[in-house]
Amino acid sequence: MAPVRTTGAVVAATAAISISMAVFSYFLLFKKTTSTLHSNKKKKPRNGVVDAIGNTPLIRINSLSEATGCEILGKCEFLNPGGSVKDRVAVKIIEEALESGDLAPGGVVTEGSAGSTAISLATVAPAFGCRCHVVIPDDAAIEKSQILEALGATVERVRPVSITHKDHYVNIARRRAVEANELAAKNKKASQVDGKDWDQMDGCTPDQEKENPGFLSLCNGGFFADQFENMANFRAHYEGTGPEIWEQTSGSLDAFVAAAGTGGTVAGVSKFLQEKSPRIKCFLIDPPGSGLFNKVTRGVMYTKEEAEGRRLKNPFDTITEGIGINRLTKNFMMAKLDGAFRGTDKEAVEMSRFLMKNDGLFLGSSSAMNCVGAVRAAEALGPGHTIVTILCDSGMRHLSKFYDAKYLSQYGLTPTASGLEFMSTK
Repeated sequence: MAPVRTTGAVVAATAAISISMAVFSYFLLFKKTTSTLHSNKKKKPRNGVVDAIGNTPLIRINSLSEATGCEILGKCEFLNPGGSVKDRVAVKIIEEALESGDLAPGGVVTEGSAGSTAISLATVAPAFGCRCHVVIPDDAAIEKSQILEALGATVERVRPVSITHKDHYVNIARRRAVEANELAAKNKKASQVDGKDWDQMDGCTPDQEKENPGFLSLCNGGFFADQFENMANFRAHYEGTGPEIWEQTSGSLDAFVAAAGTGGTVAGVSKFLQEKSPRIKCFLIDPPGSGLFNKVTRGVMYTKEEAEGRRLKNPFDTITEGIGINRLTKNFMMAKLDGAFRGTDKEAVEMSRFLMKNDGLFLGSSSAMNCVGAVRAAEALGPGHTIVTILCDSGMRHLSKFYDAKYLSQYGLTPTASGLEFMSTK
């Protein structure tokens, strides 16, 4: 049988078919890609500031990952509208209070806060038709008070004292809510007795507003947010932050580490993650003067040297704001922890500068301390593990203390490290 000859026409036809298929595949892929990009651009806008809270990105902290041999990931909570992780808590607290009737529309939310929770409450309260009154220790960074006032909150700065003192900022905030409720009840009773149809402003008459300046001018009652003991704090992270971390890592994480102030973040996230997978190790990073490290590692709340009244500065000897405490809160008691690490002020300061220089991350004091904890966890677990921490807020509200060279020099905290030698990490 004679061999079959392939003519030029056949070759040309075959080539044409191949080219046609390639072009078809390209346009099919191009259409699919552009369609996907187009659909991403057409995502529905979020419904107001409240709906914009949460679903923050989880990023790889390159410098720390490369230094430790672990994948160290940071949850960018500073990208929330109010600039911190506390936005989640503020929304949950107000939503639950309105649902239960403990807070009335037009009422005032009071809180004692070192800054971040107060700023978050002041940010979201107007979206719920409410106002905010904040009691803040006068040694907190001044820019926090300035931000609160700019947000329309009433700010009451008081001297720092022990939590057992009646004039601790948290206890004063609790009283302010009671006073607002008493005034609201008094005005309601007077209105019913006199039967007058007053021209009201935010629930008050103009005359009453002059007689009762500040938060007392809001007569629709008050609600004490109570971030330390209000379990809405824990639920915000158990229902939100924890599930987001699980989804963003596809469940492939080995450890979670964070500091605690109220305890809501570390408790909510740790409990959720360990329920999903008991193999995930959860750790606390604790600043100077706080008793939580001893509670987790030794079963006692604090040593004699750390007892209230023995420290040089109240509430504790540290420049990190919003973390560290010497009592067990209801929120913290929900935490599922495998261990704890100590962090120092010097490590937090050096870490913040290291991350700014190497990663472009401008972080606040608690975020820097959390990253110290992430490195500690990496050292404890060894290379090859994935570790997640919380980047609570940016450095913008820490300029007058944590990022002030003169202030730091007074306490011997001027950053000098060129690398991670302050962490004993090569």
